[in-house]
Amino acid sequence: MTQQAAPESVAEPTAAHSSAQRTTKWLGIATAVAIVAFAYASFFYAPEDSIQGSVQRIFYVHVASAWIAALAFFVVFAGSIAFLVSRNMRWDAYAGASAEVGLLFTTVVLVTGMLWGKAIWGVFWTWEPRLTSVLVLWLLYLAYVALRAYVPDPSRKARFSAVLGIVAFLDVPIVYLSVKWWRTLHPEQVIITEQGPQLPGMMIVALTVGLVAMTLVYVYFVRLRFNVNDLEQQIKREVAK
Repeated sequence: MTQQAAPESVAEPTAAHSSAQRTTKWLGIATAVAIVAFAYASFFYAPEDSIQGSVQRIFYVHVASAWIAALAFFVVFAGSIAFLVSRNMRWDAYAGASAEVGLLFTTVVLVTGMLWGKAIWGVFWTWEPRLTSVLVLWLLYLAYVALRAYVPDPSRKARFSAVLGIVAFLDVPIVYLSVKWWRTLHPEQVIITEQGPQLPGMMIVALTVGLVAMTLVYVYFVRLRFNVNDLEQQIKREVAK
């Protein structure tokens, strides 16, 4: 009586897969180091603001998160256009991963903005143009993420998401220009002007460290989400066999 072969299981990790895992691991370590450096730079290295005091330190997280959220949504915008042109599902996966991480960063922007507003304005929320346009942005990408979760057909989900990803990005320049177009409580961008830097050098260093740290967080989270998407697709292929 011959022994039957065991059912084929998930394939052994390839060299490329192992290399990707190592890259993700080292990216995670670099991200953790950058976050620690950012915490030190914003809380201990940068001087205390002479007017706002210690509460001004929210600025570093708030501004860095806002810039990275804009970057994330630009990736969604570009990935959506690339998908509609090429019909390559990898572009859809990149756009979807970037949207989820961008939504996370926008949530950080809203929460830190409310905390900062309470300390400076005396209220957590006021319906001024910058805050309102950021809230609209958050709702648009929340709808984007919900759409991807509730449309079962991959092809339709990718098409619908691409259209919404392109339309939703139109709010990003509105957020940026809202302090110029309308009367608002929110201060204008005064970090660097035509006359040069408007902040002390140590504050600019802390903000730069924050931008590097938040960029690494963004790249790391997108990579993790993209890896999860690959695993999901692999499982579906295995089940379909």
